[in-house]
Amino acid sequence: MRKYIGKSVYKGVRLGRMVVMKDRNEPVKRKKTEDPEGELARLYAACEESKKQLGKLYEKAVKEVGEASAAIFEVHQMMLEDEDYLDAIHSMIRTEQVNAEYAVAVTGDNFSQMFASMDDEYMKARAADVKDISNRLVQNLSGCKEIDWVEMEPSIIIADDLSPSETVQMDKEKILAFVTVHGSSNSHTAILARMMNIPALIGVPLELDSIKDGMQAVVNGTTGEVILEPTEEICQQAQRLVAKEEERLHLLQNQKGQETVTTDGRKIHLYANIGSVKDMGYVLENDAEGIGLFRSEFLYLGRSDFPTEEEQFQAYKQVLQMMAGKRVIIRTLDIGADKQVDYFNLGKEDNPALGYRAIRICLKQPDIFKTQLRALLRAAVFGNLAVMYPMITATEEVADIYAIVDEVRAELDEMGIPYKIPEQGIMIETPAAVMISDELAQMVDFFSIGTNDLTQYTLAIDRQNEKLDDFYRPHHKAILKMIRMVVDNAHKAGKWAGICGELGADPELTETFVQMGVDELSVAPSAVLRLRKLIREL
Repeated sequence: MRKYIGKSVYKGVRLGRMVVMKDRNEPVKRKKTEDPEGELARLYAACEESKKQLGKLYEKAVKEVGEASAAIFEVHQMMLEDEDYLDAIHSMIRTEQVNAEYAVAVTGDNFSQMFASMDDEYMKARAADVKDISNRLVQNLSGCKEIDWVEMEPSIIIADDLSPSETVQMDKEKILAFVTVHGSSNSHTAILARMMNIPALIGVPLELDSIKDGMQAVVNGTTGEVILEPTEEICQQAQRLVAKEEERLHLLQNQKGQETVTTDGRKIHLYANIGSVKDMGYVLENDAEGIGLFRSEFLYLGRSDFPTEEEQFQAYKQVLQMMAGKRVIIRTLDIGADKQVDYFNLGKEDNPALGYRAIRICLKQPDIFKTQLRALLRAAVFGNLAVMYPMITATEEVADIYAIVDEVRAELDEMGIPYKIPEQGIMIETPAAVMISDELAQMVDFFSIGTNDLTQYTLAIDRQNEKLDDFYRPHHKAILKMIRMVVDNAHKAGKWAGICGELGADPELTETFVQMGVDELSVAPSAVLRLRKLIREL
Protein backbone atom coordinates (compact mmCIF):
# COMPACT_ATOMS: atom_id res chain seq x y z
CA MET A 1 0.00 0.00 0.00
CA ARG A 2 1.30 3.46 -0.92
CA LYS A 3 -0.31 6.78 0.01
CA TYR A 4 0.23 10.10 -1.79
CA ILE A 5 -1.12 13.57 -1.01
CA GLY A 6 -2.13 16.09 -3.68
CA LYS A 7 -4.42 19.07 -4.04
CA SER A 8 -8.13 18.42 -4.38
CA VAL A 9 -9.96 20.23 -7.18
CA TYR A 10 -13.23 18.32 -6.71
CA LYS A 11 -14.46 16.34 -3.72
CA GLY A 12 -15.78 12.82 -3.55
CA VAL A 13 -14.46 9.29 -3.15
CA ARG A 14 -13.91 6.60 -5.80
CA LEU A 15 -12.51 3.07 -5.68
CA GLY A 16 -11.38 1.35 -8.89
CA ARG A 17 -8.68 0.21 -11.28
CA MET A 18 -6.15 2.68 -12.69
CA VAL A 19 -5.37 3.51 -16.32
CA VAL A 20 -2.20 5.52 -16.96
CA MET A 21 -2.17 8.05 -19.78
CA LYS A 22 1.45 8.45 -20.87
CA ASP A 23 2.86 11.83 -21.88
CA ARG A 24 2.77 11.91 -25.69
CA ASN A 25 4.72 15.15 -26.00
CA GLU A 26 8.11 13.86 -24.88
CA PRO A 27 10.82 14.61 -27.46
CA VAL A 28 11.77 11.64 -29.63
CA LYS A 29 15.41 10.63 -29.08
CA ARG A 30 17.78 9.69 -31.88
CA LYS A 31 19.34 6.26 -31.34
CA LYS A 32 21.91 4.45 -33.48
CA THR A 33 20.88 0.98 -34.66
CA GLU A 34 22.93 -1.97 -35.90
CA ASP A 35 19.76 -3.64 -37.24
CA PRO A 36 17.98 -1.38 -39.79
CA GLU A 37 15.88 -4.31 -41.06
CA GLY A 38 14.65 -4.95 -37.55
CA GLU A 39 13.64 -1.27 -37.26
CA LEU A 40 11.76 -1.54 -40.57
CA ALA A 41 9.91 -4.61 -39.27
CA ARG A 42 8.90 -2.60 -36.19
CA LEU A 43 7.73 0.19 -38.49
CA TYR A 44 5.53 -2.19 -40.54
CA ALA A 45 3.97 -3.57 -37.34
CA ALA A 46 3.27 -0.02 -36.05
CA CYS A 47 1.66 0.90 -39.41
CA GLU A 48 -0.68 -2.11 -39.18
CA GLU A 49 -1.57 -1.29 -35.57
CA SER A 50 -2.26 2.34 -36.55
CA LYS A 51 -4.56 1.24 -39.39
CA LYS A 52 -6.55 -0.94 -36.96
CA GLN A 53 -6.91 1.97 -34.52
CA LEU A 54 -8.05 4.32 -37.30
CA GLY A 55 -10.58 1.75 -38.49
CA LYS A 56 -12.10 1.60 -34.99
CA LEU A 57 -12.13 5.40 -34.77
CA TYR A 58 -13.87 5.60 -38.14
CA GLU A 59 -16.62 3.20 -37.04
CA LYS A 60 -17.12 5.08 -33.75
CA ALA A 61 -17.21 8.47 -35.51
CA VAL A 62 -19.76 7.25 -38.10
CA LYS A 63 -22.15 6.37 -35.26
CA GLU A 64 -21.57 9.60 -33.33
CA VAL A 65 -21.06 12.35 -35.93
CA GLY A 66 -21.92 10.83 -39.31
CA GLU A 67 -20.01 9.57 -42.34
CA ALA A 68 -18.84 12.96 -43.64
CA SER A 69 -17.12 13.88 -40.37
CA ALA A 70 -15.67 10.38 -39.97
CA ALA A 71 -13.98 10.51 -43.38
CA ILE A 72 -10.87 12.10 -41.88
CA PHE A 73 -9.91 8.72 -40.37
CA GLU A 74 -10.10 7.12 -43.82
CA VAL A 75 -7.79 9.87 -45.11
CA HIS A 76 -5.33 9.06 -42.32
CA GLN A 77 -5.42 5.35 -43.21
CA MET A 78 -4.60 6.20 -46.83
CA MET A 79 -1.71 8.44 -45.74
CA LEU A 80 -0.16 5.44 -43.98
CA GLU A 81 0.18 3.88 -47.44
CA ASP A 82 1.63 6.98 -49.13
CA GLU A 83 4.80 5.90 -50.94
CA ASP A 84 6.64 9.24 -50.69
CA TYR A 85 6.08 9.42 -46.94
CA LEU A 86 7.06 5.78 -46.31
CA ASP A 87 10.04 5.87 -48.68
CA ALA A 88 11.48 8.86 -46.82
CA ILE A 89 11.22 6.97 -43.51
CA HIS A 90 12.73 3.79 -45.00
CA SER A 91 15.61 5.73 -46.51
CA MET A 92 16.43 7.49 -43.25
CA ILE A 93 16.43 4.24 -41.25
CA ARG A 94 18.75 2.52 -43.76
CA THR A 95 21.15 5.33 -44.69
CA GLU A 96 21.47 6.98 -41.25
CA GLN A 97 20.97 3.77 -39.26
CA VAL A 98 18.59 5.38 -36.78
CA ASN A 99 15.66 4.05 -34.74
CA ALA A 100 12.24 4.00 -36.41
CA GLU A 101 10.72 6.48 -33.90
CA TYR A 102 13.26 9.16 -34.81
CA ALA A 103 12.93 8.56 -38.56
CA VAL A 104 9.11 8.87 -38.35
CA ALA A 105 9.25 12.04 -36.21
CA VAL A 106 11.77 13.82 -38.49
CA THR A 107 9.91 12.77 -41.68
CA GLY A 108 6.62 13.91 -40.16
CA ASP A 109 8.09 17.32 -39.32
CA ASN A 110 9.60 17.67 -42.83
CA PHE A 111 6.39 16.76 -44.67
CA SER A 112 4.27 18.88 -42.29
CA GLN A 113 6.44 21.97 -42.93
CA MET A 114 6.31 21.32 -46.67
CA PHE A 115 2.50 21.21 -46.72
CA ALA A 116 2.17 24.23 -44.42
CA SER A 117 4.24 26.37 -46.79
CA MET A 118 2.03 25.64 -49.83
CA ASP A 119 -0.43 28.21 -51.19
CA ASP A 120 -3.25 25.74 -51.78
CA GLU A 121 -5.59 25.69 -48.73
CA TYR A 122 -6.37 21.98 -49.07
CA MET A 123 -2.66 21.09 -49.09
CA LYS A 124 -2.02 23.37 -46.12
CA ALA A 125 -4.64 21.43 -44.16
CA ARG A 126 -2.71 18.21 -44.79
CA ALA A 127 0.15 19.52 -42.60
CA ALA A 128 -1.81 18.72 -39.44
CA ASP A 129 -2.82 15.31 -40.86
CA VAL A 130 0.82 14.28 -41.42
CA LYS A 131 1.70 15.44 -37.91
CA ASP A 132 -1.18 13.45 -36.46
CA ILE A 133 -0.26 10.27 -38.35
CA SER A 134 3.41 10.58 -37.40
CA ASN A 135 2.53 11.04 -33.71
CA ARG A 136 0.33 7.94 -33.83
CA LEU A 137 3.13 5.88 -35.39
CA VAL A 138 5.66 7.11 -32.81
CA GLN A 139 3.26 6.22 -29.97
CA ASN A 140 2.75 2.71 -31.32
CA LEU A 141 6.47 2.23 -31.88
CA SER A 142 7.29 3.33 -28.32
CA GLY A 143 4.52 1.22 -26.76
CA CYS A 144 2.54 4.30 -25.72
CA LYS A 145 -0.77 3.07 -27.09
CA GLU A 146 -4.10 4.85 -27.12
CA ILE A 147 -6.66 3.94 -24.48
CA ASP A 148 -9.35 1.70 -25.92
CA TRP A 149 -12.36 3.51 -24.46
CA VAL A 150 -14.76 0.95 -25.95
CA GLU A 151 -13.25 -2.05 -24.13
CA MET A 152 -12.13 -0.23 -20.97
CA GLU A 153 -14.05 -0.71 -17.72
CA PRO A 154 -14.78 2.42 -15.61
CA SER A 155 -11.36 3.47 -14.28
CA ILE A 156 -9.33 6.09 -12.43
CA ILE A 157 -7.35 8.12 -14.98
CA ILE A 158 -3.73 8.79 -13.98
CA ALA A 159 -1.61 11.24 -15.99
CA ASP A 160 1.22 13.74 -15.79
CA ASP A 161 -1.24 16.39 -16.98
CA LEU A 162 -4.16 16.49 -19.41
CA SER A 163 -4.72 18.96 -22.25
CA PRO A 164 -8.17 20.10 -23.40
CA SER A 165 -7.74 18.16 -26.65
CA GLU A 166 -7.06 14.96 -24.66
CA THR A 167 -10.04 15.39 -22.34
CA VAL A 168 -12.45 16.08 -25.20
CA GLN A 169 -11.70 12.67 -26.74
CA MET A 170 -12.42 10.73 -23.56
CA ASP A 171 -15.45 8.51 -23.00
CA LYS A 172 -16.72 10.28 -19.90
CA GLU A 173 -18.87 7.29 -18.86
CA LYS A 174 -15.64 5.33 -18.27
CA ILE A 175 -13.98 7.81 -15.86
CA LEU A 176 -14.23 7.36 -12.08
CA ALA A 177 -11.71 10.04 -11.09
CA PHE A 178 -8.73 12.11 -12.30
CA VAL A 179 -5.28 12.12 -10.69
CA THR A 180 -2.47 14.21 -12.26
CA VAL A 181 1.12 14.90 -11.27
CA HIS A 182 0.93 18.49 -12.54
CA GLY A 183 -1.88 20.85 -13.47
CA SER A 184 -3.72 23.83 -12.08
CA SER A 185 -6.93 23.93 -10.05
CA ASN A 186 -8.32 26.11 -12.87
CA SER A 187 -7.39 23.70 -15.67
CA HIS A 188 -9.87 22.13 -18.05
CA THR A 189 -9.33 18.80 -16.29
CA ALA A 190 -10.65 20.40 -13.11
CA ILE A 191 -13.57 21.96 -14.96
CA LEU A 192 -14.41 18.60 -16.54
CA ALA A 193 -14.28 16.85 -13.14
CA ARG A 194 -16.69 19.39 -11.67
CA MET A 195 -19.05 18.97 -14.61
CA MET A 196 -19.03 15.17 -14.22
CA ASN A 197 -19.27 15.27 -10.42
CA ILE A 198 -16.19 13.06 -9.95
CA PRO A 199 -13.20 13.53 -7.61
CA ALA A 200 -10.01 15.01 -9.02
CA LEU A 201 -6.56 15.57 -7.54
CA ILE A 202 -3.63 17.55 -8.96
CA GLY A 203 -0.03 17.90 -7.83
CA VAL A 204 0.20 14.27 -6.73
CA PRO A 205 3.91 13.22 -6.64
CA LEU A 206 3.44 9.92 -8.46
CA GLU A 207 6.14 8.13 -10.43
CA LEU A 208 4.10 7.12 -13.46
CA ASP A 209 6.60 4.49 -14.62
CA SER A 210 6.01 2.55 -11.39
CA ILE A 211 2.23 2.35 -11.94
CA LYS A 212 0.75 -0.41 -14.05
CA ASP A 213 -2.66 -0.36 -15.70
CA GLY A 214 -5.16 -2.35 -13.67
CA MET A 215 -3.68 -1.60 -10.24
CA GLN A 216 -6.37 -0.76 -7.70
CA ALA A 217 -6.57 2.65 -6.01
CA VAL A 218 -8.74 4.79 -3.77
CA VAL A 219 -9.06 8.50 -4.63
CA ASN A 220 -10.37 10.76 -1.89
CA GLY A 221 -11.11 14.24 -3.22
CA THR A 222 -12.04 15.47 0.27
CA THR A 223 -8.72 14.66 1.98
CA GLY A 224 -6.59 14.99 -1.18
CA GLU A 225 -5.31 11.42 -0.84
CA VAL A 226 -4.71 8.71 -3.42
CA ILE A 227 -3.93 5.25 -2.06
CA LEU A 228 -2.39 2.67 -4.39
CA GLU A 229 -3.07 -1.03 -3.75
CA PRO A 230 -5.20 -0.29 -0.66
CA THR A 231 -5.87 -2.84 2.10
CA GLU A 232 -9.25 -4.57 2.37
CA GLU A 233 -10.14 -2.34 5.34
CA ILE A 234 -9.45 0.87 3.36
CA CYS A 235 -11.49 -0.48 0.41
CA GLN A 236 -14.44 -1.08 2.75
CA GLN A 237 -14.13 2.43 4.22
CA ALA A 238 -14.11 3.86 0.68
CA GLN A 239 -17.21 1.88 -0.27
CA ARG A 240 -19.04 3.26 2.78
CA LEU A 241 -18.08 6.83 1.81
CA VAL A 242 -19.24 6.24 -1.79
CA ALA A 243 -22.61 4.95 -0.48
CA LYS A 244 -22.96 8.01 1.78
CA GLU A 245 -22.24 10.33 -1.14
CA GLU A 246 -24.82 8.56 -3.32
CA GLU A 247 -27.40 8.98 -0.54
CA ARG A 248 -26.69 12.73 -0.36
CA LEU A 249 -27.10 13.05 -4.14
CA HIS A 250 -30.35 11.09 -3.94
CA LEU A 251 -31.75 13.59 -1.41
CA LEU A 252 -31.04 16.43 -3.87
CA GLN A 253 -33.34 14.80 -6.43
CA ASN A 254 -36.37 16.44 -4.76
CA GLN A 255 -35.07 19.76 -6.14
CA LYS A 256 -35.90 18.64 -9.67
CA GLY A 257 -38.87 20.48 -11.17
CA GLN A 258 -38.68 23.22 -8.52
CA GLU A 259 -38.30 26.89 -9.41
CA THR A 260 -35.02 28.56 -8.45
CA VAL A 261 -36.62 31.30 -6.34
CA THR A 262 -35.57 32.73 -2.96
CA THR A 263 -38.03 32.70 -0.03
CA ASP A 264 -38.84 36.37 -0.72
CA GLY A 265 -39.62 35.73 -4.41
CA ARG A 266 -36.34 36.62 -6.18
CA LYS A 267 -36.01 34.49 -9.34
CA ILE A 268 -32.52 33.34 -10.46
CA HIS A 269 -31.97 31.58 -13.78
CA LEU A 270 -29.86 28.50 -13.07
CA TYR A 271 -28.16 27.24 -16.23
CA ALA A 272 -25.42 24.71 -17.05
CA ASN A 273 -21.99 24.91 -18.74
CA ILE A 274 -21.13 22.24 -21.32
CA GLY A 275 -18.36 21.49 -23.83
CA SER A 276 -20.09 19.23 -26.35
CA VAL A 277 -23.35 17.62 -27.41
CA LYS A 278 -22.32 14.53 -25.44
CA ASP A 279 -22.58 16.56 -22.20
CA MET A 280 -26.32 17.09 -22.72
CA GLY A 281 -27.07 14.02 -20.59
CA TYR A 282 -25.61 15.79 -17.54
CA VAL A 283 -27.73 18.89 -18.24
CA LEU A 284 -31.01 16.97 -18.48
CA GLU A 285 -30.15 14.67 -15.58
CA ASN A 286 -29.57 17.67 -13.28
CA ASP A 287 -32.61 19.65 -14.47
CA ALA A 288 -30.80 22.83 -15.54
CA GLU A 289 -33.14 25.57 -16.79
CA GLY A 290 -30.98 26.21 -19.85
CA ILE A 291 -27.41 26.25 -21.09
CA GLY A 292 -25.48 29.36 -20.08
CA LEU A 293 -22.21 28.39 -21.77
CA PHE A 294 -21.70 25.99 -24.66
CA ARG A 295 -17.92 25.99 -25.22
CA SER A 296 -18.01 25.70 -29.01
CA GLU A 297 -14.20 25.50 -29.27
CA PHE A 298 -14.42 21.85 -28.20
CA LEU A 299 -15.78 21.16 -31.69
CA TYR A 300 -12.35 22.26 -32.96
CA LEU A 301 -10.24 20.20 -30.54
CA GLY A 302 -9.04 16.63 -30.99
CA ARG A 303 -9.10 16.75 -34.78
CA SER A 304 -6.76 17.66 -37.63
CA ASP A 305 -8.90 20.11 -39.64
CA PHE A 306 -11.59 22.77 -39.15
CA PRO A 307 -15.12 21.52 -38.48
CA THR A 308 -17.33 22.28 -41.46
CA GLU A 309 -20.33 24.61 -41.36
CA GLU A 310 -22.61 21.56 -41.63
CA GLU A 311 -20.93 19.75 -38.72
CA GLN A 312 -21.31 22.81 -36.51
CA PHE A 313 -24.89 23.42 -37.64
CA GLN A 314 -25.89 19.84 -36.77
CA ALA A 315 -24.26 20.07 -33.31
CA TYR A 316 -25.92 23.40 -32.44
CA LYS A 317 -29.27 22.26 -33.85
CA GLN A 318 -29.19 19.04 -31.81
CA VAL A 319 -28.56 20.90 -28.54
CA LEU A 320 -31.36 23.40 -29.28
CA GLN A 321 -33.81 20.62 -30.10
CA MET A 322 -32.93 18.69 -26.94
CA MET A 323 -33.40 21.80 -24.77
CA ALA A 324 -36.92 22.19 -26.20
CA GLY A 325 -37.28 25.97 -26.13
CA LYS A 326 -35.06 26.64 -23.11
CA ARG A 327 -32.32 29.21 -23.66
CA VAL A 328 -29.01 27.93 -25.06
CA ILE A 329 -26.08 30.39 -25.02
CA ILE A 330 -23.27 29.37 -27.36
CA ARG A 331 -19.89 31.04 -27.01
CA THR A 332 -18.05 31.56 -30.29
CA LEU A 333 -14.73 29.77 -30.49
CA ASP A 334 -12.20 30.57 -27.78
CA ILE A 335 -9.10 28.94 -29.23
CA GLY A 336 -5.63 30.04 -28.11
CA ALA A 337 -3.99 30.36 -24.68
CA ASP A 338 -4.21 26.85 -23.13
CA LYS A 339 -6.34 25.47 -25.98
CA GLN A 340 -3.83 25.03 -28.79
CA VAL A 341 -4.83 23.50 -32.14
CA ASP A 342 -2.09 22.64 -34.67
CA TYR A 343 -4.11 23.32 -37.83
CA PHE A 344 -4.81 26.92 -36.74
CA ASN A 345 -1.07 27.55 -37.22
CA LEU A 346 -1.06 30.11 -34.41
CA GLY A 347 2.67 29.84 -33.81
CA LYS A 348 4.50 29.97 -30.50
CA GLU A 349 3.85 32.96 -28.24
CA ASP A 350 5.81 34.07 -25.20
CA ASN A 351 2.60 34.82 -23.32
CA PRO A 352 -0.36 33.05 -24.99
CA ALA A 353 -2.83 34.04 -22.26
CA LEU A 354 -2.32 37.65 -23.40
CA GLY A 355 -1.95 36.72 -27.04
CA TYR A 356 -3.73 35.83 -30.23
CA ARG A 357 -6.89 34.11 -29.00
CA ALA A 358 -10.69 34.02 -29.02
CA ILE A 359 -12.40 36.99 -30.72
CA ARG A 360 -9.01 38.29 -31.90
CA ILE A 361 -8.60 35.23 -34.13
CA CYS A 362 -12.17 35.62 -35.38
CA LEU A 363 -11.71 39.27 -36.32
CA LYS A 364 -8.30 38.71 -37.94
CA GLN A 365 -9.42 35.55 -39.78
CA PRO A 366 -13.06 36.31 -40.63
CA ASP A 367 -13.47 33.25 -42.88
CA ILE A 368 -13.22 30.98 -39.81
CA PHE A 369 -15.63 33.27 -37.94
CA LYS A 370 -18.14 33.44 -40.80
CA THR A 371 -18.34 29.66 -41.06
CA GLN A 372 -19.29 29.46 -37.39
CA LEU A 373 -21.72 32.38 -37.60
CA ARG A 374 -23.52 30.87 -40.60
CA ALA A 375 -23.97 27.62 -38.66
CA LEU A 376 -25.24 29.53 -35.60
CA LEU A 377 -27.74 31.71 -37.49
CA ARG A 378 -29.09 28.67 -39.35
CA ALA A 379 -29.42 26.70 -36.10
CA ALA A 380 -31.23 29.59 -34.36
CA VAL A 381 -34.37 28.65 -36.32
CA PHE A 382 -34.65 25.46 -34.24
CA GLY A 383 -34.77 26.85 -30.70
CA ASN A 384 -34.06 29.61 -28.21
CA LEU A 385 -30.46 30.46 -29.16
CA ALA A 386 -28.27 33.25 -27.83
CA VAL A 387 -24.69 33.88 -28.97
CA MET A 388 -21.94 35.44 -26.92
CA TYR A 389 -18.52 36.69 -27.96
CA PRO A 390 -15.45 36.13 -25.72
CA MET A 391 -12.50 38.34 -24.76
CA ILE A 392 -14.06 41.69 -25.64
CA THR A 393 -11.99 44.76 -24.69
CA ALA A 394 -13.48 47.59 -26.79
CA THR A 395 -16.72 48.89 -28.30
CA GLU A 396 -14.97 48.86 -31.70
CA GLU A 397 -14.69 45.07 -31.49
CA VAL A 398 -18.43 44.73 -30.98
CA ALA A 399 -19.07 47.02 -33.96
CA ASP A 400 -16.71 44.91 -36.10
CA ILE A 401 -18.50 41.72 -35.02
CA TYR A 402 -21.90 43.16 -35.98
CA ALA A 403 -20.52 44.16 -39.40
CA ILE A 404 -19.44 40.54 -40.02
CA VAL A 405 -22.82 39.26 -38.79
CA ASP A 406 -24.48 41.58 -41.34
CA GLU A 407 -22.27 40.11 -44.09
CA VAL A 408 -23.30 36.59 -43.07
CA ARG A 409 -26.94 37.62 -43.02
CA ALA A 410 -26.62 39.01 -46.57
CA GLU A 411 -24.96 35.77 -47.76
CA LEU A 412 -27.75 33.64 -46.28
CA ASP A 413 -30.41 35.93 -47.80
CA GLU A 414 -28.78 35.63 -51.20
CA MET A 415 -28.68 31.84 -50.95
CA GLY A 416 -32.26 31.64 -49.70
CA ILE A 417 -31.24 29.72 -46.55
CA PRO A 418 -33.57 30.11 -43.51
CA TYR A 419 -31.95 31.77 -40.49
CA LYS A 420 -32.72 33.85 -37.44
CA ILE A 421 -30.72 36.58 -35.68
CA PRO A 422 -30.35 35.39 -32.06
CA GLU A 423 -29.76 37.44 -28.93
CA GLN A 424 -26.17 38.66 -28.98
CA GLY A 425 -24.18 39.19 -25.81
CA ILE A 426 -20.57 39.42 -24.74
CA MET A 427 -18.40 37.86 -22.09
CA ILE A 428 -17.01 40.28 -19.54
CA GLU A 429 -13.62 38.77 -18.70
CA THR A 430 -11.17 41.67 -18.99
CA PRO A 431 -10.81 44.69 -16.71
CA ALA A 432 -11.16 46.86 -19.84
CA ALA A 433 -14.63 45.44 -20.52
CA VAL A 434 -15.62 46.03 -16.89
CA MET A 435 -14.57 49.68 -17.00
CA ILE A 436 -16.55 50.40 -20.19
CA SER A 437 -19.46 48.09 -19.37
CA ASP A 438 -21.80 51.10 -19.30
CA GLU A 439 -21.02 51.74 -22.99
CA LEU A 440 -21.01 48.05 -23.96
CA ALA A 441 -24.42 47.58 -22.33
CA GLN A 442 -25.88 49.98 -24.91
CA MET A 443 -24.66 47.73 -27.75
CA VAL A 444 -25.47 44.17 -26.63
CA ASP A 445 -28.43 42.14 -25.34
CA PHE A 446 -26.74 40.70 -22.24
CA PHE A 447 -23.52 40.22 -20.28
CA SER A 448 -22.03 36.95 -19.07
CA ILE A 449 -19.17 37.39 -16.62
CA GLY A 450 -16.33 34.90 -17.16
CA THR A 451 -14.83 34.95 -13.68
CA ASN A 452 -11.95 32.56 -14.51
CA ASP A 453 -10.28 34.93 -16.98
CA LEU A 454 -11.47 38.06 -15.19
CA THR A 455 -9.63 36.88 -12.07
CA GLN A 456 -6.57 35.97 -14.15
CA TYR A 457 -6.30 39.35 -15.85
CA THR A 458 -7.20 41.41 -12.80
CA LEU A 459 -4.69 39.71 -10.49
CA ALA A 460 -2.01 39.38 -13.22
CA ILE A 461 -1.89 35.62 -12.67
CA ASP A 462 -1.61 32.90 -15.31
CA ARG A 463 -4.35 30.55 -14.10
CA GLN A 464 -2.66 27.56 -15.75
CA ASN A 465 0.52 28.09 -13.69
CA GLU A 466 0.31 25.66 -10.78
CA LYS A 467 2.98 27.62 -8.85
CA LEU A 468 0.54 30.52 -8.57
CA ASP A 469 -2.47 28.59 -7.24
CA ASP A 470 -1.94 30.09 -3.74
CA PHE A 471 -2.07 33.61 -5.24
CA TYR A 472 -5.19 32.96 -7.33
CA ARG A 473 -7.85 34.54 -5.10
CA PRO A 474 -11.26 34.56 -6.81
CA HIS A 475 -12.85 36.08 -3.65
CA HIS A 476 -10.58 39.13 -4.00
CA LYS A 477 -12.45 42.38 -3.25
CA ALA A 478 -11.48 43.74 -6.66
CA ILE A 479 -13.24 40.85 -8.44
CA LEU A 480 -16.43 41.23 -6.39
CA LYS A 481 -16.47 45.01 -6.95
CA MET A 482 -16.09 44.46 -10.70
CA ILE A 483 -18.97 41.98 -10.78
CA ARG A 484 -21.19 44.47 -8.97
CA MET A 485 -20.21 47.25 -11.39
CA VAL A 486 -21.02 45.09 -14.42
CA VAL A 487 -24.41 44.01 -13.03
CA ASP A 488 -25.33 47.61 -12.13
CA ASN A 489 -24.38 48.91 -15.60
CA ALA A 490 -26.33 46.12 -17.30
CA HIS A 491 -29.46 46.87 -15.28
CA LYS A 492 -29.21 50.62 -15.93
CA ALA A 493 -29.37 49.82 -19.65
CA GLY A 494 -32.28 47.39 -19.15
CA LYS A 495 -30.11 44.32 -19.89
CA TRP A 496 -29.53 41.16 -17.86
CA ALA A 497 -26.19 39.94 -16.48
CA GLY A 498 -25.07 36.48 -15.48
CA ILE A 499 -21.96 34.61 -14.35
CA CYS A 500 -20.66 31.62 -16.28
CA GLY A 501 -17.23 31.21 -14.63
CA GLU A 502 -16.34 28.72 -11.92
CA LEU A 503 -17.11 31.31 -9.24
CA GLY A 504 -20.80 31.02 -10.06
CA ALA A 505 -20.90 27.60 -8.36
CA ASP A 506 -19.13 28.76 -5.18
CA PRO A 507 -21.71 28.32 -2.38
CA GLU A 508 -19.85 30.85 -0.19
CA LEU A 509 -20.76 33.60 -2.69
CA THR A 510 -24.27 32.57 -3.75
CA GLU A 511 -26.01 34.92 -1.34
CA THR A 512 -23.61 37.75 -2.28
CA PHE A 513 -24.42 37.30 -5.97
CA VAL A 514 -28.17 37.27 -5.31
CA GLN A 515 -27.84 40.47 -3.26
CA MET A 516 -25.82 42.07 -6.09
CA GLY A 517 -28.72 41.41 -8.45
CA VAL A 518 -27.04 38.78 -10.65
CA ASP A 519 -29.80 37.46 -12.91
CA GLU A 520 -28.29 34.14 -13.95
CA LEU A 521 -25.74 31.61 -12.73
CA SER A 522 -24.36 29.08 -15.20
CA VAL A 523 -22.46 26.27 -13.52
CA ALA A 524 -21.25 22.70 -13.98
CA PRO A 525 -24.34 20.47 -14.34
CA SER A 526 -23.38 18.59 -11.16
CA ALA A 527 -23.74 21.82 -9.13
CA VAL A 528 -27.24 22.76 -10.33
CA LEU A 529 -29.38 20.91 -7.76
CA ARG A 530 -27.09 21.83 -4.86
CA LEU A 531 -27.26 25.54 -5.80
CA ARG A 532 -31.02 25.38 -6.35
CA LYS A 533 -31.50 24.06 -2.80
CA LEU A 534 -29.26 26.83 -1.44
CA ILE A 535 -31.03 29.63 -3.35
CA ARG A 536 -34.50 28.35 -2.37
CA GLU A 537 -33.47 28.62 1.29
CA LEU A 538 -32.16 32.22 1.03
